[in-house]
Amino acid sequence: MQNWFNTLSEALESEDLGHAWDMRPIAYNQTLSCTYDNGTKYGYYVSIYRDERGMYERPIHYKRG
Repeated sequence: MQNWFNTLSEALESEDLGHAWDMRPIAYNQTLSCTYDNGTKYGYYVSIYRDERGMYERPIHYKRG
């Protein structure tokens, strides 16, 4: 299983989350997260990290609530 990706799109697609991210850019050494409205009461949490080299880590995601 690959854990690091060259692009944000590749990282998101590794977990089938391309539809769940608003495509805000992520700066180097930054973690961004969002709650995706998937129709449930609390939504779906997605978090992704970009390291100092510009590589994106496999996203963390789970149902909230």
